[in-house]
Amino acid sequence: MAHRLSHLDTLASEAIHIIREVVAEFERPALLFSGGKDSAVLLHLAAKACRPQRLPFPIVHVDTGHNFPEVLEYRDQQVNKLEVRLVVGSVQEDIDRGSIVEQPVPGATRNRLQTFTLLRVLEENRYDAVFGGGRRDEEKARAKERVFSLRDEFGQWDPRAQRPELWDLYNTRHRPGEHFRVFPLSNWTELDIWQYIDEQDLELPQIYFAHRRTVFRRTGMLLAVGPWTQPRAGVASEQPFETTVRYRTVGDMTCTAAVESTASTPAEIIVETAVTRVSERGATRADDRFSDAAMEDRKREGYF
Repeated sequence: MAHRLSHLDTLASEAIHIIREVVAEFERPALLFSGGKDSAVLLHLAAKACRPQRLPFPIVHVDTGHNFPEVLEYRDQQVNKLEVRLVVGSVQEDIDRGSIVEQPVPGATRNRLQTFTLLRVLEENRYDAVFGGGRRDEEKARAKERVFSLRDEFGQWDPRAQRPELWDLYNTRHRPGEHFRVFPLSNWTELDIWQYIDEQDLELPQIYFAHRRTVFRRTGMLLAVGPWTQPRAGVASEQPFETTVRYRTVGDMTCTAAVESTASTPAEIIVETAVTRVSERGATRADDRFSDAAMEDRKREGYF
């Protein structure tokens, strides 16, 4: 009897095919790694695609300087485990050089500043294809992306200039200075990600699982009390309290919120995710609430 691939097997096979296509067609690929759950799955699939050799490309992390310590620890563990080269783009160093300017207002986030640092790293290293863990269910601007997303010589994205991808055939031709952002997880959902994590027993930063943390409420979201996120003095609604939370996504601490949850295993998170009707970015990323087109505006500037 012929073996039938499961839904997850099909998604993984598609992603591995895309990764191998990039390795075969491009001279200087790289993998953008945030330390989040999608990055973890993407890195795992990349390692599978390239076995038995090591990854033939580096992983790139854009460090805002406001990262969760657990995520940086996890990043370094994976780098050592896979013996892969790590390239770090530091937002703080770009601020110190005067290349970008941080907003001198309480509650300002560095998330938008990442774009300059990302584009600088890509240009300096002449990467012509960069893997990302974006999924189409993550945010409505993500749904406009192709698997192979062409970026112009300024690193900018024009949704009207994207190429058709019929029958899983990808046009990888590009002019000097242009590059592609490649999304092997385009057809995955948040639920698929967690089911794959559970099936493959993948490690993740511990902040993805339920733990006690001191938080405060701001615009309906739970932000962690920390060196860069503090309740505003005299604002009664921002009184800190301790509760059991987990994170659905990771990013800059100043704009990434937690959700109240007691789910401490992938299986328990799968149950929660199956009944959730709000995307993780819509529920927990303050930088996506500035306007209905906040993500698309950043993507047009060069954000992932």
